[in-house]
Amino acid sequence: MVGRKLTVSKFLIGIILTLLTLTMFVPIVSLFAKAFSNPDKVHLLKGYDIIPKGFSLINFQVVLNNPIVGKALVNSLFITIVGTCISVFFTTITAYVLTRKNLVGKTPIMILLIIIMIFEPGYIQEYLVMKDLSLLDNLWSMVIYRTINVYYLIIMMRFMEEIPESLVEAARIDGAGHMKLFLRIVFPLARIPVMTIGMFYAIAKWNEFFKSSIFLSSRDNTVLQVLLRQFIVERDTSALVGTAELLKNSNIAQLDFSALKAATIVIAMVPILMLYPIILRHYTSGVMEGGIKE
Repeated sequence: MVGRKLTVSKFLIGIILTLLTLTMFVPIVSLFAKAFSNPDKVHLLKGYDIIPKGFSLINFQVVLNNPIVGKALVNSLFITIVGTCISVFFTTITAYVLTRKNLVGKTPIMILLIIIMIFEPGYIQEYLVMKDLSLLDNLWSMVIYRTINVYYLIIMMRFMEEIPESLVEAARIDGAGHMKLFLRIVFPLARIPVMTIGMFYAIAKWNEFFKSSIFLSSRDNTVLQVLLRQFIVERDTSALVGTAELLKNSNIAQLDFSALKAATIVIAMVPILMLYPIILRHYTSGVMEGGIKE
């Protein structure tokens, strides 16, 4: 009887989780269907249809042939890749320093970090800091923006505290200094948490919209998320297909705007979606290697 109750409860939980998955998955698939549909048949799509009407890549060609979109995509990739690498490195090495037992002033430093995490600085203060650093309208302002997230730092610290002290002492006996100890022992062992916080940092930097719109003002330094808002919220068709195409009312200018919008959203989604299987592969291999043992 108990086994039956557990089976029924698991079945119900499975149904609920499936329905929740569909509520998030169906709109995304519907978006892909609209983006890949034939321009002449897009109007036949109703509601959340998940099957494209025909097949065409013209929507993606129009969006990607737009030099503004291409530049914004390159800027977003630069900020995400470089910013994530810098954030992961400094978060990891800071966690290493803060987990050393002989560190002087560890308690006040941790108190300060917790205060920073709870009471985040305001937008005006951050803007003034970037202005004083002469980084306004510079991609590096978004690369170094909040290089270390205190919450991710705590995650790394909790892991490094689990590294056996005997392993550290053995490396020191062999003549390893702090940098060699960090690069050769600690960092390789921290593959799973590094991949985890790396994914968090990458998603945050890729999706950052508000600060990008504040720090980056010129068209050459715009990022994909800001451009996406311009297309969707402001319905700026001229920026999407080009003013010249609109003026001469070309075939490109007559394409369905909702399909072009869907193609732009898909382009903004795909790079970050590709990150998940890569992270999962490293995460799984790290787990299979086993834990740290004395």
